[in-house]
Amino acid sequence: MPSSPAARRYARALFGLAKEDGRTSEAATELDTLAALFEGAPELREALIIPLYPVKERLAVLEAVAQAESLSKLVTNFYSFLIEQRRMVDFAGIREEYARLVDLDSGLVTAEVVSASPLDERKQDRLRRALSERTGMEVRLEVTVDDSLIGGAIAKVGDLVFDGSIRAQLHDLRANLTKES
Repeated sequence: MPSSPAARRYARALFGLAKEDGRTSEAATELDTLAALFEGAPELREALIIPLYPVKERLAVLEAVAQAESLSKLVTNFYSFLIEQRRMVDFAGIREEYARLVDLDSGLVTAEVVSASPLDERKQDRLRRALSERTGMEVRLEVTVDDSLIGGAIAKVGDLVFDGSIRAQLHDLRANLTKES
């Protein structure tokens, strides 16, 4: 799910603070811990996110969770700020964007690959190496199959799109043939 501009802003702010402290990985782990808690206890998630409850009560709940889970002051203060600003609704987007920033900082990018058929390990490895060469970074693949593709695959890494689908190749062939006529 794409994150909102606000979620990206907040994630960048948290990343900057965690980077200053040299705790980017630890903060990512703490965000994952909170996400797991929210998933396992929807009432906890609602208590923190829904502005129906007074801010003081939501902050008290967060403080109790932070103590029980040994969350850092950085993450606790950050989420206290989100509660005060009524931005806890962006939690999932912030977590997703923060994880992307940590990966990027460590030289890892995710390629979203749509393939006409399942890719075996050998093809995935070949594609991973080719994308790593093109991007200059280590690449993690997220592969999905789309039966509507005639053949080939389309890979998206950030804003870069590598279209190796048969449809794109036929389109290019048609454009070349009509251009030469």
